[in-house]
Amino acid sequence: MPLVLGVDSSTQSTKVELRDLDSGAVVARGRAPHPPAVPPRAEQEPSAWWDALAGAVAEARADGGWAPADIAAVAVAGQQHGLVPVGADGRWLRPAKLWNDTESAPEAAALVAALGPEAWARAAGSVPVAAFTVTKVAWLAAHEPAVHAAVRGLLLPHDWLTRKLCGRAVTDRGDASGTGYWSPAEAAWRPDLLDLAAPCPHPDGWAATLPEVLGPLEPAGPLRAEAAALGLGHAATVVAPGTGDNMAAALGMGLQPGDVAISLGTSGTVYAVSASPTADPSGAVAGFADATGRFLPLVCTLNATLVTEAMARWLGVDLTELDRLAAGAPAGAGGVVVVPYLGGERTPNRPDATGTVAGLRTGTSREELARAAFEGVTCGLLDGLDALGAAGVDTGRGRLLLVGGGARAAAYRRAVADLAARPVVLPEGEEHVAAGACVQAAAMLTGTAPEAVAAAWSLGGGTEVAPDPEVDAAAVRAGYASARG
Repeated sequence: MPLVLGVDSSTQSTKVELRDLDSGAVVARGRAPHPPAVPPRAEQEPSAWWDALAGAVAEARADGGWAPADIAAVAVAGQQHGLVPVGADGRWLRPAKLWNDTESAPEAAALVAALGPEAWARAAGSVPVAAFTVTKVAWLAAHEPAVHAAVRGLLLPHDWLTRKLCGRAVTDRGDASGTGYWSPAEAAWRPDLLDLAAPCPHPDGWAATLPEVLGPLEPAGPLRAEAAALGLGHAATVVAPGTGDNMAAALGMGLQPGDVAISLGTSGTVYAVSASPTADPSGAVAGFADATGRFLPLVCTLNATLVTEAMARWLGVDLTELDRLAAGAPAGAGGVVVVPYLGGERTPNRPDATGTVAGLRTGTSREELARAAFEGVTCGLLDGLDALGAAGVDTGRGRLLLVGGGARAAAYRRAVADLAARPVVLPEGEEHVAAGACVQAAAMLTGTAPEAVAAAWSLGGGTEVAPDPEVDAAAVRAGYASARG
């Protein structure tokens, strides 16, 4: 039975899924952790991702029922934006600076000032913030000039893993669109934007350092022997182009124009499929491409489930108890508001911000504090939903899907449905990124559109949470907006 292997290399861990090529049925899963990476300096050694991939596949092998000879194709979805600088020998020169590393905030501000937000939005689809790779290139040149001088290649995390699998330096349009030096509108690298960031150490210019951008169904190549030895397949296994994690999640949910996805993980994201590119000069909406040939405008907040994890720690409870406590308070949390900028913030762009708890009184209860934490994260994400609509994205006629680890919490489900004042769909399954990587691998093998594969596999369906009509969502959100300032 032919299988496809989907890899989700995220900030916290590597997760893998093996699915039957024809039915999409899950055959095995595995997971292995990554080293912690905490802002402002959030870095990981790329070799840790490879080790975690090996560990995740080994765990999947323990499920039994399959062999590496069954794997027809593999695709990698990776955390976006991270910078992996490589030297002339192809080895990484220093630990990768991840998306949530905020040390390059001054470089981001300087880049925006040099070109202007409108010009950045037109050129790269997005206005750079510290998360974007272009700002990390500028940081490297300013703070580690010797390392910068040795750079001969710029890779993203998924690019690095794909190259380990097949030996080619390639990427895809989805992940490339998060660098700040690839244009979704032009479908082309913009080395001139890198020239703004730093002088090029390569004698042939920045263009010579960049991976080839493959089409959505274009194979990267056959699996290398080193990867096959880990149980990732065999000599005839084909490596797909891969993509960014958000783009893969969209594939794994069968996201269609008009649908909106809210993902609750370490970060929070709100995104939708669009037939045309966006260019938001306010910087709230990142004008990404997707993994199908369309576009994926997205809003990302730096703080999501880490906020409720912190509140649980402060209250001396676990996450299950925090969820139960939140259910004991009404919407609006008795006037308590959590502004959740615990690690700075990306949208709005406040890298040095700190969190705030407002509206405290002597009678404030633990239940209200718990509810306020869930609502604070939710309000920030719904501000992102509003920003998508303001940028011209269709967000109102399709499904509102809630995914990510936070979606397991009843309090998040309730807060999103009530404060969005619309039904929320909870898609079946939890590993939508790995599922999306499987979809890409299957689409590449069969020459079928990824959305058709997702439909054939019945991905994206799930249970629905209806909003409480008694909740005054506008009032709760107004209270948050007032406290946020």
